[in-house]
Parts: sequence; structure tokens; C-alpha cells
Amino acid sequence: MSILSVPILGLTVAVFVLIFLVLRTKVHPLIAMITAACIAGLTGGLSVTETLDAVTKGFGATLGTIGISIGLGVMMGRILEVSGAAEQIAYSFIRWLGRRKEEWALAMTGYLISIPIFADSAFVILFPIAKALAQKGNRSLLTLGVALAGGLVVTHTMVPPTPGPLGVAGLFGVDLGVMMLLGMVLAIPCTIAFVVYARWLGKKYPGFPEKTLPAESLKPIDAANGNEKTARPLPPLSRSLLPIVVPILLIISKAVLTLFSLPTGSDSPVLALAAQVLLFAGTPIIALCISTLLAVYALVPYLDRHETSARLEEGLQSAGIILMVTGAGGALGFVVRETGTGTQLAALIAKLPFSPLMIPFLVATVIRLIQGSGTVAMITSASITAPILAQVPGMNMVFAAQAAVIGSFFFSYFNDSLFWVVNRMMGLVEVNQQIMAWSIPTSLAWAVGGVLIALINLAFGSGGSWLDPLIPLAGLGIIVLVLRSK
Repeated sequence: MSILSVPILGLTVAVFVLIFLVLRTKVHPLIAMITAACIAGLTGGLSVTETLDAVTKGFGATLGTIGISIGLGVMMGRILEVSGAAEQIAYSFIRWLGRRKEEWALAMTGYLISIPIFADSAFVILFPIAKALAQKGNRSLLTLGVALAGGLVVTHTMVPPTPGPLGVAGLFGVDLGVMMLLGMVLAIPCTIAFVVYARWLGKKYPGFPEKTLPAESLKPIDAANGNEKTARPLPPLSRSLLPIVVPILLIISKAVLTLFSLPTGSDSPVLALAAQVLLFAGTPIIALCISTLLAVYALVPYLDRHETSARLEEGLQSAGIILMVTGAGGALGFVVRETGTGTQLAALIAKLPFSPLMIPFLVATVIRLIQGSGTVAMITSASITAPILAQVPGMNMVFAAQAAVIGSFFFSYFNDSLFWVVNRMMGLVEVNQQIMAWSIPTSLAWAVGGVLIALINLAFGSGGSWLDPLIPLAGLGIIVLVLRSK
């Protein structure tokens, strides 16, 4: 087989056109992905009719798998936003951990809250608490703000049902419970890395901010124990956690249950019925339906039917473009499978000195650096690499899916909306400080996550190489050099 075969060249051109359209033109990623899919299909040997049919089937199949889950997830997240549940969780963690550990409390809050809520929205909601703590507790605003944003972005990037990793799980065809469990485990050291860096950052810029924060912009909070609350009543902690914890437990329980032989009616009718109920309730769609109902009836019982519907529909509006981009990514991936390009590339990837696992990691890294959006980076990486890696013998697709989402951490900067949300709200206007406050720690999380997934693949996967962890370690080395030069 020639490396320069027409289908491979066609896919190369398609990816180049995709990146060019997103980076250099006003074309939206949705149209860019559909264009790339058409180019890949026509150059891969499909007719015009076959190409359009493949695009349609891939789009529909992808949304049929994860579209409802994304919609339910953002609806539930919107209720958590408007109910005050996010603030209640933050206050509780601050009270439990006590003084001088506020950065850990905020990071833990972000870690938990951003599983169902978009990271930028959650940061806007919770940042006033960080500002109040910085003023009343004599703490660095940089430390508290970066720790909070770090906890938010880590699970937002790695743990379903956030739309990005949920879409990646669908494109790779992996069990959502396993994806969720692995993401939550890997997110812990990435969050710790954020907090450690945030504490160092506060020491590097001890005088920040130079001006006193205006008192009227701060939410009243007792920095010692967080006893004071906002003016509106907040839901109790137990009810605040319920819509987040219940679907996680149901989905993960279903994933664990499928690993064992299920009891039959002849063995024990009661156990067999319980197993079937858990399998049903642990299906992502059903689990998120239950979660959304819990959020509505437990967190906002004071809203009438029309107000509740309005809040839920606000969540759906934010999910629309993510659904379309995810569907377009599925279309591109389906075309790659239909043309057979994935099989050809799989044979070439097997000859590389490092593991195929690092391909989605590197693709997501490059796309993130070029166009900024972490969600678009991981979805694009998954749509390109999933049909290729599916042809690699023994490839663990869960590990590959996590490699794709971890790659999308890399160097958040000017073309990422969260970069501006975090830096502007913290009052950072100098470019050097903005990069130090957000671009460097996101790259640090990229390196930590990349090393971990490479080592996990070495220990529990197949085809791993000791060169794999050296790739993110090399990136980490560059980060260290940058820090020393500042």
C-alpha cells in the first residue's frame, strides 16, 4: 500500500481545508466539517450520492446516540445555575475545609459543579465568592481565581455529561459510565496541578490586585466559615448535590454491573428484577431524565410551570450549536469509515515509534492551538481518529477517547472564550500575566493528563510505548523553561 494513496491524500486535503476554513475564514466549524466530510468522501472513491448519504447517516447516527443526553445534561445544568445550588456547594466546601484552604474548596467546587454546568457560566456565578474571600481573608485573588477556574475546566473537559466529552464518547463508541469514571479519576491529579500552580502564582504576584476591590461588587461571605449567604435563599446542600450525584452513580453502577454475569429469574427473581431496573435507570438518557426531574422538583419548586420551562429551554439554546458540531463530526468520521481510509491509515500508524493512543491526543492538541475551542478540538480529533483507531488490533477505545479530550487542554489563549472570561473577571490586562494565569496552567493540565493516560495505556492497554509519556513530558519541559524565563 502506498502512503500517497488517493483516499489518504483526500483525507489530508479535507483536514487541511477544515483547519483553514475555521482559522482563516468566517466559515463556522459546522459548515467546515461538512465540507471536509464531502471532500474526504469524493476523494475516497464514493460517488456524489454515496457521499451525501454517508454524511446524512453519520450525522443522524451520532445525534441519535448522544443528542438526547446532551440536551438533558444542559437542561439540568441550567436549573443548577438559576437555583443557587452551585453557590451552596461552594459555601459548604469552604466551611468544611476552613481558613487558608479556600483554593482547595473552590477547586473542589469547580470539579463537581462543571460536570453538568458549562465552565464559563459556572465561573461567572462563583467568582464573586472568590473575590470576597480574597478581600476578607487576605488571600491572593490570582490563587483563588485560577484554582476555581482550574477545577471547572478539568471536569468540563474530561467528564460526561458535559457535551464535549459526551460527544467524544459517542464518536468512539465507548460506554459512557466507563468514560465518566476514568475521566473523574484522571481529573483529580489535573485539578491538584492547577491548585499547586495557583498557589505558586499568588506568591509570584503578591501585590495583585494593586487596587482595592470595590466592596459593592462582592457577595457577603464570612471568609472564616462561609456562614453568610447571598440575599436569596439557597437550597440545602443535600438537594444541591442530588441532581449531580444521582446520575453519576446510576451510570457508573450500570457500567460496573455489565462486567459481571447478571442473575436470572431462576436464580433469584428479586435480584434479577433489581439488576434490570438498574440497567434501565443507568442508561444515560434515563439517568439524565431522572437528574433533570430531581433538579426541577428539588431545587426550584417555587418556579411555576411556565418559568421552569423557560429556564429549561435556555439550557437547550446553549446546546444547539454543540449538537450540530458533534453531528458534523460524526458525519466526517462515518465518511472516513465508508471510504476505507481508516483501515489504510491504521496500517501506517502501527509502524510509528509511539502508540496509536497518542494520535487523538496530538490531533486535539494541534487543533486546539489553531482554533481555540476545546470542544471543537476534541470533537474534530475524535471524528478523524476514531474510525482509524477502530481498525488497530487491541486498541482500547476508552483510553483513546480520554486522550482526545486531554489533548484539548493545550495552551488556552486569545482564541478561547474561557481565556477572556477568566482573565477579564480577575482584572488581568497585560498579555504576559494573562498567559501566566491561564495559558500555562491549562498546558500543565495537558501534560499531567497526557502522561497519566500514556502510563495507564502502558499498564492496562496494548501496544503502548515508553515513548508515549515522553511526548507530554517534552511539553511540560517547555512549560518549565517558559516559567523560568519569566
